Amino acid sequence: MSAIIAQWRQVTKRYREVMAVENVSLRLQAGETTALVGHNGAGKTTLIKLLLGLVRPSAGSVSIDGANPAGRRGVRARHSIGFLPENVAFHGAMTGRELMAFYARLKGAAARRNDELLARVGIADAARRRVATYSKGMRQRLGIAQALIGEPRLLLFDEPTSGLDPQSRQDVYETIDRLRAEGATVLVSTHALAEIENRVDRVAIMHRGRLLAAGTLAELREGVRADVRIRAKVKPGTRAKVLAAVAAHTRSVESVERTLTLHVSAEAKMPALHALAQCGEQIEDIDIVMPGLESLYNHLTGAPAPPT
Repeated sequence: MSAIIAQWRQVTKRYREVMAVENVSLRLQAGETTALVGHNGAGKTTLIKLLLGLVRPSAGSVSIDGANPAGRRGVRARHSIGFLPENVAFHGAMTGRELMAFYARLKGAAARRNDELLARVGIADAARRRVATYSKGMRQRLGIAQALIGEPRLLLFDEPTSGLDPQSRQDVYETIDRLRAEGATVLVSTHALAEIENRVDRVAIMHRGRLLAAGTLAELREGVRADVRIRAKVKPGTRAKVLAAVAAHTRSVESVERTLTLHVSAEAKMPALHALAQCGEQIEDIDIVMPGLESLYNHLTGAPAPPT
């Protein structure tokens, strides 16, 4: 499978007085998985609709391998896309196999691989059952199977694990991993920040229609300079001495029994660790917690930090 590049260049989309997306420039790297993260109303779905050619930008441009998906050359560009919408809605009276055949005809693709795709997402044994009998997880898997019709090189998944149980969520991400390994370019739109951060190559953070940051998790950490958490377990009766030793290097401290959680800036991490080392045997254990995606998001948006 040859990889595909998609990008938005200084894209703005207005719906009358509502600014859905404002001046967003973002590139999906070929053969990589990118997470488009942000809470409801951040502009994620609008960016996907722009890439699908369902809506046109008010300003800027959108392209898939150089072609405008909403333009005259858009048919070919759209044929390279597989799309899983946030809320899959299938006709309950049809079987899984009938639905796959229907979508294959819509896409102009051969139906001979449909059974293989149903097996790939783990619902081959339900292919002859009516979709009305499917669980939420099975319908989501059917949605992924239809997105794979025609061997698309660009896959857009809008909230793919919404409403799924833990095992089904794991299965969805394993499918995404396989697609990336096969060379597909994958975009996963989600507000489930914690579960996505170790599943993707890059992250794009959206908030109120604006792109706040984009890059690898390491690049985001470097750019944001969010607080680092240092957890230190102290010996009985030494809490006050340890706190006094690190006070000059910490923004705030949380204390639960003998465990101190120090919130320090990136610049103060090493001085704080040095101060703890000077405490010697007063410290029983130290654990460094680098900021995760949720912490970075909260830092960028000004949202309250999650509990530690």
